[in-house]
Amino acid sequence: MTAQNIQPKRYSLAYSPCPNDTYIFAALANGLLDGAPQVDVVLDDVEALNRAARAGRFELTKVSYGAIPPVLDKYRILRAGGALGRGCGPLVVARPGVDTRAPLLTDFAEDATFAIPGRSTTAYALLRLALGREPKTVEMRFDEIVDAVANEQVAAGLIIHESRFTYQKAGLEEVIDLGDWWEHETGNPIPLGAILVRRDVSDADARAIGEAIRRSLRFARERESEIIGYVREHAFEMDDDVMRKHIGLYVNEYSEDVGKEGVAAVEDLFSRAAAANLIPAGAHPEFV
Repeated sequence: MTAQNIQPKRYSLAYSPCPNDTYIFAALANGLLDGAPQVDVVLDDVEALNRAARAGRFELTKVSYGAIPPVLDKYRILRAGGALGRGCGPLVVARPGVDTRAPLLTDFAEDATFAIPGRSTTAYALLRLALGREPKTVEMRFDEIVDAVANEQVAAGLIIHESRFTYQKAGLEEVIDLGDWWEHETGNPIPLGAILVRRDVSDADARAIGEAIRRSLRFARERESEIIGYVREHAFEMDDDVMRKHIGLYVNEYSEDVGKEGVAAVEDLFSRAAAANLIPAGAHPEFV
């Protein structure tokens, strides 16, 4: 077989339908990058992907940083394509009280139920760290939480993704911005989600995939008109204004490379989670 006939390798790639992910991966997923690895894409809610990672289902997958410690035997972390940043953390929201203000996080009784987007999410790890205890919870898909709080099914909701742009329309108030809390406590950006590469993928191939992700992001930034239809298609009936706010918030310099600051933030998250007995001691992120 001649070099001209060699086909790029093909990988299973799973990520969420949220605009930040579809924006980053659109060019790669749709075959718009010459010579890039070919991918078979699966779109699913991030907590479903967290569970799939525990089984090692996909060669490449988006997961919450909170879900990574138990799968470090199966995966390493790519430096590109993830979600870290400042001012982009999860929020706890609730119905306003009689004074029209939201309660404080410390106002909730121990039997108060929080709706959460998954027990493996970074958001839930941050809630436990900020609260200092294990709250009573019910798991829901992220886009169902605002309605559950508004309809008084739960005392409060832990919201992520585009819900942070829409919760006020449901008459809810912010209890705490866990991203602000994290940044104040640590000085670090907040590590939300990462792209993992399974350990049966070689170092060279993992680095090539990382570079393909960077190329895909650059393509989106330079030729947005060619990929924005793909983003809209998967945006959960989101209007364009919210969709673009979502991309603007979660796609940033850390999406191209986590950098030293991002690595330090992840190590700090793991260290604090271990000290609070949320994860086993000794879990260290391995980037490639």
